[in-house]
Amino acid sequence: MKPLVTIVIPFYNDPYVDQAVQSALTQSYRPIEIIVVDDGSTMHADRLGPYMPYIHYLGKANGGTASALNHGIRYASGEYVAWLSSDDIFYHDKINRQIQFMLERGAWISHTNFDYIDRQSQIVQHRAGFAFHGTADFYRTFLINNPVNGCTVIMKKELFYHIGLFNESLPYTHDLDLWIRAIQAGISFPYLDEALVGYRWHEAMGTLRYQDLIRQEYAVTQERVRNTIHPILSIMG
Repeated sequence: MKPLVTIVIPFYNDPYVDQAVQSALTQSYRPIEIIVVDDGSTMHADRLGPYMPYIHYLGKANGGTASALNHGIRYASGEYVAWLSSDDIFYHDKINRQIQFMLERGAWISHTNFDYIDRQSQIVQHRAGFAFHGTADFYRTFLINNPVNGCTVIMKKELFYHIGLFNESLPYTHDLDLWIRAIQAGISFPYLDEALVGYRWHEAMGTLRYQDLIRQEYAVTQERVRNTIHPILSIMG
Protein backbone atom coordinates (compact mmCIF):
# COMPACT_ATOMS: atom_id res chain seq x y z
CA MET A 1 0.00 0.00 0.00
CA LYS A 2 1.13 3.53 -0.72
CA PRO A 3 1.94 5.69 2.32
CA LEU A 4 -0.48 8.41 3.38
CA VAL A 5 0.83 11.91 2.62
CA THR A 6 -0.43 14.92 4.57
CA ILE A 7 -0.31 18.28 2.78
CA VAL A 8 -0.13 21.14 5.30
CA ILE A 9 -1.22 24.55 3.99
CA PRO A 10 -0.54 27.45 6.39
CA PHE A 11 -2.94 30.30 5.56
CA TYR A 12 -3.05 33.96 6.58
CA ASN A 13 -5.19 36.52 4.69
CA ASP A 14 -4.21 35.05 1.33
CA PRO A 15 -6.50 35.51 -1.72
CA TYR A 16 -4.79 32.61 -3.53
CA VAL A 17 -5.58 29.98 -0.90
CA ASP A 18 -8.37 28.39 -2.96
CA GLN A 19 -5.92 27.76 -5.81
CA ALA A 20 -3.47 26.10 -3.42
CA VAL A 21 -6.18 23.84 -2.00
CA GLN A 22 -7.45 22.98 -5.48
CA SER A 23 -3.95 21.96 -6.57
CA ALA A 24 -3.66 19.72 -3.51
CA LEU A 25 -7.04 18.09 -4.08
CA THR A 26 -6.30 17.30 -7.73
CA GLN A 27 -3.04 15.45 -7.06
CA SER A 28 -2.65 12.22 -9.02
CA TYR A 29 -1.38 10.53 -5.85
CA ARG A 30 -3.59 8.80 -3.32
CA PRO A 31 -3.96 8.53 -0.35
CA ILE A 32 -3.61 12.17 0.72
CA GLU A 33 -4.82 14.25 3.63
CA ILE A 34 -5.10 18.04 3.39
CA ILE A 35 -4.79 20.23 6.49
CA VAL A 36 -5.36 23.97 6.14
CA VAL A 37 -4.12 25.91 9.17
CA ASP A 38 -5.78 29.32 9.43
CA ASP A 39 -3.24 31.42 11.32
CA GLY A 40 -5.72 34.01 12.60
CA SER A 41 -6.89 35.29 9.21
CA THR A 42 -9.29 38.24 8.99
CA MET A 43 -9.75 38.02 5.20
CA HIS A 44 -10.30 35.45 2.44
CA ALA A 45 -11.26 32.51 4.66
CA ASP A 46 -14.57 32.45 2.77
CA ARG A 47 -12.65 31.15 -0.26
CA LEU A 48 -12.28 27.85 1.56
CA GLY A 49 -16.06 27.31 1.79
CA PRO A 50 -16.44 24.99 -1.23
CA TYR A 51 -13.51 22.85 -0.05
CA MET A 52 -14.54 22.29 3.57
CA PRO A 53 -15.93 18.76 2.99
CA TYR A 54 -12.56 17.67 1.57
CA ILE A 55 -10.06 19.25 3.97
CA HIS A 56 -9.27 19.42 7.66
CA TYR A 57 -9.55 23.08 8.69
CA LEU A 58 -7.67 24.13 11.83
CA GLY A 59 -7.98 27.64 13.26
CA LYS A 60 -5.50 29.25 15.63
CA ALA A 61 -4.34 32.62 16.88
CA ASN A 62 -1.83 34.36 14.64
CA GLY A 63 1.67 33.11 15.37
CA GLY A 64 3.51 33.02 12.06
CA THR A 65 4.27 30.42 9.43
CA ALA A 66 6.43 28.20 11.64
CA SER A 67 3.73 27.92 14.30
CA ALA A 68 1.07 27.21 11.65
CA LEU A 69 3.23 24.49 10.09
CA ASN A 70 3.93 22.93 13.47
CA HIS A 71 0.22 22.98 14.34
CA GLY A 72 -0.59 21.14 11.12
CA ILE A 73 2.26 18.66 11.55
CA ARG A 74 1.09 17.75 15.05
CA TYR A 75 -2.34 16.83 13.67
CA ALA A 76 -1.01 15.10 10.53
CA SER A 77 -1.91 11.45 10.14
CA GLY A 78 0.40 10.89 7.18
CA GLU A 79 3.66 9.01 7.19
CA TYR A 80 4.95 11.86 5.01
CA VAL A 81 4.28 15.60 5.28
CA ALA A 82 4.36 18.08 2.40
CA TRP A 83 4.34 21.86 2.89
CA LEU A 84 2.33 24.02 0.48
CA SER A 85 2.18 27.79 1.01
CA SER A 86 -1.27 29.24 0.42
CA ASP A 87 -0.13 31.36 -2.53
CA ASP A 88 1.68 28.53 -4.37
CA ILE A 89 0.44 25.49 -6.31
CA PHE A 90 1.44 21.87 -6.64
CA TYR A 91 1.52 20.47 -10.14
CA HIS A 92 -0.72 17.47 -10.77
CA ASP A 93 1.95 14.76 -10.37
CA LYS A 94 4.06 16.45 -7.66
CA ILE A 95 3.33 14.11 -4.75
CA ASN A 96 3.36 10.99 -6.90
CA ARG A 97 6.76 11.74 -8.48
CA GLN A 98 8.40 12.81 -5.25
CA ILE A 99 7.16 9.97 -3.07
CA GLN A 100 8.34 7.48 -5.69
CA PHE A 101 11.72 9.25 -5.70
CA MET A 102 11.96 9.10 -1.90
CA LEU A 103 10.89 5.48 -1.58
CA GLU A 104 13.51 4.43 -4.13
CA ARG A 105 16.21 6.11 -2.01
CA GLY A 106 14.84 5.48 1.47
CA ALA A 107 14.91 9.26 1.96
CA TRP A 108 13.46 11.01 4.99
CA ILE A 109 13.41 14.42 3.32
CA SER A 110 13.72 15.65 -0.26
CA HIS A 111 13.22 18.76 -2.37
CA THR A 112 12.60 19.53 -6.04
CA ASN A 113 12.96 22.20 -8.68
CA PHE A 114 10.13 24.70 -9.24
CA ASP A 115 8.77 27.38 -11.58
CA TYR A 116 8.10 31.02 -10.85
CA ILE A 117 4.47 31.91 -11.60
CA ASP A 118 2.68 35.26 -11.66
CA ARG A 119 -0.65 36.41 -10.21
CA GLN A 120 -2.50 34.68 -13.05
CA SER A 121 -0.61 31.41 -12.43
CA GLN A 122 1.32 31.81 -15.67
CA ILE A 123 4.91 30.53 -15.69
CA VAL A 124 7.37 33.40 -15.89
CA GLN A 125 10.51 31.33 -15.28
CA HIS A 126 10.77 27.59 -15.75
CA ARG A 127 13.09 25.53 -13.53
CA ALA A 128 14.00 28.49 -11.33
CA GLY A 129 15.76 26.40 -8.66
CA PHE A 130 19.45 25.73 -8.24
CA ALA A 131 21.34 23.15 -10.26
CA PHE A 132 23.54 21.00 -8.02
CA HIS A 133 26.57 19.03 -9.15
CA GLY A 134 26.65 16.48 -6.37
CA THR A 135 26.16 16.53 -2.60
CA ALA A 136 29.19 18.72 -1.83
CA ASP A 137 27.91 21.38 -4.25
CA PHE A 138 24.50 21.26 -2.55
CA TYR A 139 26.07 21.81 0.87
CA ARG A 140 28.36 24.55 -0.50
CA THR A 141 25.35 26.47 -1.81
CA PHE A 142 24.11 26.92 1.76
CA LEU A 143 27.11 29.18 2.39
CA ILE A 144 25.68 31.81 0.03
CA ASN A 145 21.93 31.23 0.03
CA ASN A 146 19.08 28.96 1.07
CA PRO A 147 18.97 26.52 -1.85
CA VAL A 148 15.82 24.71 -0.70
CA ASN A 149 12.38 26.07 -1.52
CA GLY A 150 10.20 24.99 1.39
CA CYS A 151 7.14 24.30 -0.75
CA THR A 152 9.06 21.70 -2.73
CA VAL A 153 9.92 19.69 0.39
CA ILE A 154 8.36 16.41 1.54
CA MET A 155 9.45 14.99 4.89
CA LYS A 156 8.77 11.80 6.80
CA LYS A 157 6.85 12.76 9.90
CA GLU A 158 9.32 10.63 11.85
CA LEU A 159 12.00 13.21 11.01
CA PHE A 160 10.49 15.67 13.48
CA TYR A 161 10.88 13.20 16.37
CA HIS A 162 14.63 13.17 15.68
CA ILE A 163 15.41 16.85 14.99
CA GLY A 164 12.37 18.72 16.34
CA LEU A 165 9.76 20.90 14.67
CA PHE A 166 10.22 24.29 13.01
CA ASN A 167 11.75 26.93 15.29
CA GLU A 168 8.91 29.36 16.02
CA SER A 169 11.33 32.03 17.27
CA LEU A 170 12.56 32.43 13.66
CA PRO A 171 9.74 34.11 11.69
CA TYR A 172 11.62 34.13 8.37
CA THR A 173 14.41 31.52 8.46
CA HIS A 174 12.66 28.64 10.24
CA ASP A 175 12.96 26.64 7.03
CA LEU A 176 16.70 27.16 6.64
CA ASP A 177 17.16 26.30 10.31
CA LEU A 178 15.34 22.98 9.86
CA TRP A 179 17.31 22.02 6.74
CA ILE A 180 20.56 22.63 8.59
CA ARG A 181 19.44 20.58 11.58
CA ALA A 182 18.61 17.70 9.23
CA ILE A 183 22.03 17.91 7.56
CA GLN A 184 23.74 18.20 10.95
CA ALA A 185 21.97 14.99 12.01
CA GLY A 186 23.51 13.19 9.03
CA ILE A 187 20.23 12.85 7.13
CA SER A 188 20.58 12.79 3.35
CA PHE A 189 18.60 15.46 1.48
CA PRO A 190 18.25 14.31 -2.15
CA TYR A 191 17.13 16.63 -4.94
CA LEU A 192 14.61 15.73 -7.62
CA ASP A 193 15.49 18.07 -10.48
CA GLU A 194 11.97 18.40 -11.83
CA ALA A 195 9.76 21.51 -11.60
CA LEU A 196 6.80 20.21 -9.61
CA VAL A 197 5.68 23.43 -7.87
CA GLY A 198 4.50 26.83 -9.04
CA TYR A 199 6.08 29.40 -6.70
CA ARG A 200 4.09 32.62 -6.97
CA TRP A 201 5.74 36.05 -7.03
CA HIS A 202 3.34 38.88 -6.18
CA GLU A 203 3.49 42.25 -4.47
CA ALA A 204 1.94 41.02 -1.20
CA MET A 205 4.31 38.09 -0.61
CA GLY A 206 6.30 38.15 2.60
CA THR A 207 9.62 37.72 0.80
CA LEU A 208 9.14 41.20 -0.70
CA ARG A 209 7.29 42.92 2.14
CA TYR A 210 9.76 42.01 4.89
CA GLN A 211 13.08 42.10 3.04
CA ASP A 212 14.97 44.09 5.69
CA LEU A 213 13.78 41.90 8.58
CA ILE A 214 14.56 38.77 6.58
CA ARG A 215 18.12 40.00 5.91
CA GLN A 216 18.69 40.69 9.61
CA GLU A 217 17.44 37.29 10.73
CA TYR A 218 19.23 35.50 7.88
CA ALA A 219 22.56 37.00 8.99
CA VAL A 220 22.14 35.41 12.43
CA THR A 221 20.95 32.04 11.12
CA GLN A 222 23.69 32.00 8.50
CA GLU A 223 26.38 31.98 11.18
CA ARG A 224 25.02 28.66 12.44
CA VAL A 225 24.83 27.43 8.86
CA ARG A 226 28.53 28.13 8.31
CA ASN A 227 29.45 26.42 11.58
CA THR A 228 27.62 23.31 10.38
CA ILE A 229 28.59 23.25 6.68
CA HIS A 230 32.29 24.10 6.84
CA PRO A 231 33.27 21.02 8.92
CA ILE A 232 31.20 18.75 6.64
CA LEU A 233 32.87 20.14 3.52
CA SER A 234 36.32 19.76 5.05
CA ILE A 235 35.63 16.08 5.65
CA MET A 236 34.27 15.60 2.13
CA GLY A 237 37.38 17.21 0.69
